[in-house]
Amino acid sequence: MAKEMKRIMVTGSVGQIGSELTMALRKKYGNDNVLATGHITKPSPALRDSGPFEFIDVAKRETIERVVKKYNIDTIYHLSAILSAVGEENPQLAWDVNINGTYNILEVALDNKLVRIFVPSSIAVFGLETPRDNTPQETILRPTTMYGVTKVAGELLCDYYVKRFGLDVRGCRYPGIISNITLPGGGTTDFAVAIYFEAVKNKKYTCFVREDTMLPMMYMPDCLKAAIDLMEADLSRLKHHCDFNVTAMSFTAGELAAEIKKHIPEFTCEYKPDFRQAIADSWPNSLDDSAAREEWGWQPGYDLSAMTRDMLRVLSKRHAEGKLNY
Repeated sequence: MAKEMKRIMVTGSVGQIGSELTMALRKKYGNDNVLATGHITKPSPALRDSGPFEFIDVAKRETIERVVKKYNIDTIYHLSAILSAVGEENPQLAWDVNINGTYNILEVALDNKLVRIFVPSSIAVFGLETPRDNTPQETILRPTTMYGVTKVAGELLCDYYVKRFGLDVRGCRYPGIISNITLPGGGTTDFAVAIYFEAVKNKKYTCFVREDTMLPMMYMPDCLKAAIDLMEADLSRLKHHCDFNVTAMSFTAGELAAEIKKHIPEFTCEYKPDFRQAIADSWPNSLDDSAAREEWGWQPGYDLSAMTRDMLRVLSKRHAEGKLNY
């Protein structure tokens, strides 16, 4: 049976996934047992006031080591990353944070005998040669973005530390993540978040990908569930480690707009593709996540209709209260 996780650190805790994962982990393991860390962006009051917070720079190993020792950390959820769209604008930064940052996390974990590390990957590992439909677990990884390149290298690096040093590193290839709390962070799937906020606020949205662009997606509650369930899985059941395909649903931008229109009839959406269209075109339509289902019982809870109902319910309530900042 896997060793118990007691003192957890989250890198990138001010980001889209990290901010909500930190709160979920604090609820599960206790506020004082989950250290949130960030680099430049200040944490929200909820994140700052609910438990410990430290500024670190994952590209500088000594800043990681300092807080790992200070808080006696045994587990790291490594969410710090430069995402796809931002990574294309600044590929050198993406390499430094995503590759050197991950390497530093693994080295600190090894030297300090940490129990377990979570390093998420992404559908950005896939490329134009990858089968688009029901993309297999084992397939061609030839990404066209620096973000994708760093994620492929990250998967391989983490698996190397598993096999070479016996470090318990785990990760899954996230699809687009949709949240009703955290705003988009510079990814290619940001349209699937922005469209809900704009639908509630302005009843219209201009989408930066084509109407027929289909991508795999996941609602944030399922995203958090995947990370925690994988980290709590019995190591002896895992044949894979750092590259699990996970998904919940696939839809086109047009299908998403149509689903919103069922609830907000006056909503309109126009499509003006930009540079992110080429990135989206290199990614799969849908994923085969049977390995995750078989090895650690992955099961999503939301499809497009259930997610849309919940997103619009939450955002409409916040908008009525004058709290929908976007």
